[in-house]
Amino acid sequence: MPLYEAVVNSIQSIEDLAKLEDKAIDSYHIDVFINRNNQTDFELDKNSKAEKPVVGFTIIDEGPGFDEGNWTSFNKLDSLHKEDKGCRGIGRLLWLKAFDYVLVDSTFRAEGLIERRKFRFDAKSEVSSIEDPSVVDAPIKTKIELCRFREKYARATPKSLEHIALGLLEHCLWYFVRKEGVPTIRLHDGEHDKDLFDLYDEYMHTSSSTENFQIKGRAFEITHVKIRATKKQAHILGYCAAGRLVKEENLTGKIQGLFPNISDDDGDFVYAAYLTGGYLDDKVTGQRTGFNIEDDAPEMYADEVISYSDIRSEVLPRVEVFLADSLQGNIAAGRKKLDTFVSEVAPKYRPLLSHIGADRLCIDPNIADKDLDLLLHREVSRVEQELLAQGHDIMEPKPGESEAEYRARLEHYLQTAADLKQSDLANYVMHRRVVIDLLRSAINKKQDGKFSREDLIHELIVPMRITSDDTEFKRQNLWLVDERLAFHHYLASDKPLSSNPTTSNDTGKEPDITSLRIFDNPLLVGDQQNQQASLTVVEIKRPMRNDFKAGESEDKDPVLQSLGYLRRLRQGAATRDGRPIPNADRIPGFIYIIADFTAHLEDCCRLHQLKRTADGLGFFGYHPDEVYNAYIQVISFDGLVTSATERNRAFFDELGLPAK
Repeated sequence: MPLYEAVVNSIQSIEDLAKLEDKAIDSYHIDVFINRNNQTDFELDKNSKAEKPVVGFTIIDEGPGFDEGNWTSFNKLDSLHKEDKGCRGIGRLLWLKAFDYVLVDSTFRAEGLIERRKFRFDAKSEVSSIEDPSVVDAPIKTKIELCRFREKYARATPKSLEHIALGLLEHCLWYFVRKEGVPTIRLHDGEHDKDLFDLYDEYMHTSSSTENFQIKGRAFEITHVKIRATKKQAHILGYCAAGRLVKEENLTGKIQGLFPNISDDDGDFVYAAYLTGGYLDDKVTGQRTGFNIEDDAPEMYADEVISYSDIRSEVLPRVEVFLADSLQGNIAAGRKKLDTFVSEVAPKYRPLLSHIGADRLCIDPNIADKDLDLLLHREVSRVEQELLAQGHDIMEPKPGESEAEYRARLEHYLQTAADLKQSDLANYVMHRRVVIDLLRSAINKKQDGKFSREDLIHELIVPMRITSDDTEFKRQNLWLVDERLAFHHYLASDKPLSSNPTTSNDTGKEPDITSLRIFDNPLLVGDQQNQQASLTVVEIKRPMRNDFKAGESEDKDPVLQSLGYLRRLRQGAATRDGRPIPNADRIPGFIYIIADFTAHLEDCCRLHQLKRTADGLGFFGYHPDEVYNAYIQVISFDGLVTSATERNRAFFDELGLPAK
């Protein structure tokens, strides 16, 4: 910023001389020298000059110099010598914020002669003359040396010639765009030079365009500029006063379709609008860092006071017209992104899109799926809140509301409510699709050649070491095994039988999943109408486990193990509040064993006289012994995935989710 301030001062001093001499402003020159520390400890190579620390800058211009008027002004804080340019005489103090001192060497015209004035400027001594003014035979020019760059600022400053030049151009871009023009500005870095006019030609995307308009009788001019997108830059509205840029306002998000990335037939660009006018000149603050302008005009002065809101309401529509083609392209691309996301990733939002305004669905086509999901979720929450507010008043017509108006309002409310419920259902179906995909991934071999442990799959079906009374139970996906498992009186996951209130068995054995189901009304689940409960055991084995031994022991035979769990559960079977279950020894039992079919597992199934299912993905059977009275189903992991997918296929198809 101190460098930019010095260069802007040089531009303004040359403006005065150009008017006086009636010459084009670009016929004058400003040279900026980057001063580096050549005593660095090491160099990477001969071309590493740009990496050496910057210790200061030297700015030389062909302006009128420190004649008596400028000299007097410089010695006076808050000088109004250049008030017509928006200057308040304090910009030079910025030099001493980042540099220890400043050296000035200036030649100027005085009563037909050329005189020279040299002085030092620092915080301690303020202005101190090095030499008294003397007559010299030399051209008119002024050299400003910003010396001893303070380390904390020097360390944070870009060091390469290219970055310094680009930063200076961006700061002074308004001077290059304006019709008055700008002096020729060159940067010098040892043997390397950079002309800002050349950089400007590279930097500009297309030529600028201007238009004039009025706000409450005051004239304004807006200059539209497209800049090549060389880095991540914001689209801005620049407020200018007295020939310099004072304030920038980010336009991203304030105009539909104006996203960080925007392009036309010539490629990507960054947009800048520069606003000028006598009103801005009148309202600029003394520090030239803002304007004495309110965000909104007071109501009693609304006809004459111009606010930022008034300015934006005139400027933003003009920006939309200037960028119309590019904005429409972004809007169309954003809509395509939205439609694809809803169709393929989040169909739960489809029923609600019609309840969200098009302006709120104007999205950046480069938005990440996560951010788009969050945005749509916020919009759906807003629709829900509005619906809740409407629901309190929907049953009564409003004062003066006709029957047709009330009927239309009621139908709109009911339709929105129906779409919200449809969205909730779609969300749940989408959840099921994700869970099936996770299960499919979990049963595959990992990169290390091994298969997942059974506890990973167990957690996916139902969290371990919980009961149906725990909060974590909400994460269960028992529908993967059987939809009916969701209906139970009490369910335990990986809990010792001794802690199970529905059995009096006090062993420490821990079945994977056990459940007791009690029917409020007797159902036909057996031959007798008084059977009002059932017991279920689910046992999960590690994928591709192959150490089973048919009939040897409960540890080696999963069918025998599950029957053992069922037998123990029957002992003193009761509700969880201790009420005994009549005929507990005869209520039906259901056993589900989930494991990969290996030769040893098939031996176990045959030993227990189970039959292979028609699709070859499972075994089933019935153990008639009154101790068990058990329906047994052995399901392969592939069969589990296939069955869950088939049972939900109709829902997936309705949502446009292809089933794998």
